[in-house]
Amino acid sequence: MNEIAQELNEKIQNENPFVYELLSDLGKELYFPKGILTQSAEANQKASRYNATIGIATEIGQPMYLTVIQENLSSFQPKDLYNYAPAGGKLELRKLWREKMLVDNPSLNGKKFGQPIVTNALTHGLSIIADMFINAGDNIILPDKLWENYNLIFNVRRGAKLITFPFYAENGKMDIRAMRKTLLSQKQYGKAVLLLNFPNNPTGYTPDEQEADEIVEVIKEVAEEGINLIVINDDAYFGLFFEDSIRESLFGRIANLHPRILPVKVDGPTKEEYVWGFRVGFITFATDNSKVSDALENKVLGIIRGTISSGPHPSQTFVLEALKSSEFPAQIKQKYTILKNRSLKVKEILANNKYRDAWVYYPFNSGYFMCLKLKKTNAENLRVHLLERYGVGVIALGDSDIRIAFSSVEEENLQDLFDLIYQGIKELGDI
Repeated sequence: MNEIAQELNEKIQNENPFVYELLSDLGKELYFPKGILTQSAEANQKASRYNATIGIATEIGQPMYLTVIQENLSSFQPKDLYNYAPAGGKLELRKLWREKMLVDNPSLNGKKFGQPIVTNALTHGLSIIADMFINAGDNIILPDKLWENYNLIFNVRRGAKLITFPFYAENGKMDIRAMRKTLLSQKQYGKAVLLLNFPNNPTGYTPDEQEADEIVEVIKEVAEEGINLIVINDDAYFGLFFEDSIRESLFGRIANLHPRILPVKVDGPTKEEYVWGFRVGFITFATDNSKVSDALENKVLGIIRGTISSGPHPSQTFVLEALKSSEFPAQIKQKYTILKNRSLKVKEILANNKYRDAWVYYPFNSGYFMCLKLKKTNAENLRVHLLERYGVGVIALGDSDIRIAFSSVEEENLQDLFDLIYQGIKELGDI
């Protein structure tokens, strides 16, 4: 049991043992991690200069947004705002999102896959998949550079074990050999769950075409070895591909690949359309059997009905109208260009040899984030020092890694941000 959960249990037990006895096994395991959200909350209070912690995009001191959404917030009919939305979401939105998937993912054309089901954003979608497919003791295979919330979703809530493999090989590419070895080690169980997140949080890395082909070949090989395989594609940062990488989700390449493989796509407009607070997401299954697809959809609807009943109607309407707008593509491209320029600016800054005694950086080419690997400095000590002395917020991951959300720092301020990080390391006496 996590030590934070133990501390919470002890507090309840000491104050009111009757309430403690009411807790379920899951209730006793639950805790709020002292991770990214806690560090971000602290940064919100103290990061008066740059707050490069939370995964949103900002522009001119406020959240980035699309005009096609903002200008319409007061122009909707009551029927599109106040009614309950269907448990699976607004049908028109689901159909339009499916059409968007086909445009954005050419490899899906000619493949059979289900209708996207609306969730209360991506975390909810991942939790539904965990409830449907994960038993206590199951193993989740995923890279060792991972979003911390996976632990709560799959380990704490469902009792699964997170089995990680090294994300990067020595050549700076994805370590697909390590992924293959880890997946094949599951043969004794007859089942494996592979979780892939591209662009990756926290590193901002997406595989290139050759890596993608190799990943698909490994997944097919695993199925041919007699292992039933669920491949969860967490596509939270989909579309933000800036350099040498694939430009679509692996979901399309894996769809209908083998009868033993069930690809699942969990995505949404959260980061793609800069609507973090709208809480709209989607689950899509790829199976060439319509009866299986219908059954899976009904099971998802059952979970939604038994938990949140249905998702929020207004935000689904806002997203739907944005997708229908003729101005949507141009506005998406404009924001994409801003974020791409920030990413390229970070690489330009990091090319300066003056930083070589302080850190190296993990390869990145997409998304909101990049990570520094500190050579000598403790990541948490540096995080606290930067926050207290300079009002700069970054995320500490483990002992040596720092995650920086360049998405939330203006391009003209990025040089100053990295200089302050470097200055903080010098002040801590590590260079």
